[in-house]
Amino acid sequence: ISRTSTQRFKSAPADLREIAKQLGVTHILEGSVQKAGDSVRVNVQLINALTDVHLWADTYDRKLTDIFAIESEIAKNVAENLKARLENPEAHELYLKGRYFWNRRSTASLRKAGDYFQKAIELDPKYALAYAGLADVHSLVPVYAGTAPQDDVPKALAAARKAVELDDRLAESHTSLGNALVSSVQLKAAEAEFRRALELNPNYATAHQWLAECLFGQGRFSESLAENERAHELDPLSLIINASYASSLAGAGFYEEAVKQARKTLDLDPELVPGHEILGQIYEDEGKLNEAIIEYSKANELGPTPSNFAMLAHAYAKTGRMGETRKILDKLSDLSGQQYVGSYPLAIEQSFVERDILLQGLFGSIKIDKRLDPLRHDPRFQKLVERFDAGIPE
Repeated sequence: ISRTSTQRFKSAPADLREIAKQLGVTHILEGSVQKAGDSVRVNVQLINALTDVHLWADTYDRKLTDIFAIESEIAKNVAENLKARLENPEAHELYLKGRYFWNRRSTASLRKAGDYFQKAIELDPKYALAYAGLADVHSLVPVYAGTAPQDDVPKALAAARKAVELDDRLAESHTSLGNALVSSVQLKAAEAEFRRALELNPNYATAHQWLAECLFGQGRFSESLAENERAHELDPLSLIINASYASSLAGAGFYEEAVKQARKTLDLDPELVPGHEILGQIYEDEGKLNEAIIEYSKANELGPTPSNFAMLAHAYAKTGRMGETRKILDKLSDLSGQQYVGSYPLAIEQSFVERDILLQGLFGSIKIDKRLDPLRHDPRFQKLVERFDAGIPE
């Protein structure tokens, strides 16, 4: 279970059996950390929460400069005492670092995460988790760094399939494959992978989150909300899960709650770009265009991408501010000569969609994007939606 989900039990627990029941676990690791100067002492003990039997205990005296090594050493000992085995503790340490940077969701942090996952693979070529992490980087880089999907999505699929090949009992492997399939608009196959992941580990928050986003893009809002609620229960301090939860609330029509959730997300991190984008979308859907423009503008200040440029331009156009709209469209046109700019953001503003680029993910899809409502009765657009429902062959 993620650390953020166990934080509320950080004081001395009174009833380990009840805590284990709430978390859905059988073993609990508890301990303390004492710091003196540049030294740290970590006391840990592993307990069978159902029987209150102490399975293992140890004390670690280390320098603070070795904090990652301490974490890996403790994790390795716990795993061995649970009859599990880590292939390579150094590779596992690199994997943990990769996940840390991957969770930060910026262009630079995703690149750094990819480097750590790649190094873990070099140390242990059979380490399935590292391949899953690498797949997740390639799935997200087009969203957060604006790279060409045709460059990264095949790499995401290849790494995820390698992870499943190495360990098909690992929830992370199937979750990564599911998200790579979403990126290639293979939604039925993606949903099957997410559900397989949750069979293997019902407490994997990312699987619930990405299943929620997959369902959201298909217009299955009540199902999406249920999955995001569960993800939020499992990992309540995850920034991206909080943002995704707000989006699902809005999709299900709970706009007041969605605004509160989006605000709560931004309280956790005021510089979270998806948080401002989602809050802007919620405001736009409610017809509060001036508020939406404020949020889209903040998103562009913090992390400009073609997608959030287009969101801002669309809001400007709806308020009749065509001068600002034209400036952004010209900027996107100029930008397309320097880097990859997907057709979808431009197509929204020009009221047409090129069939080769479809959007599916945290911010919606061609099927539910309200900015495309004027096109929905056009037979050509209906064919695009049919193609989206059927899935695009790789």
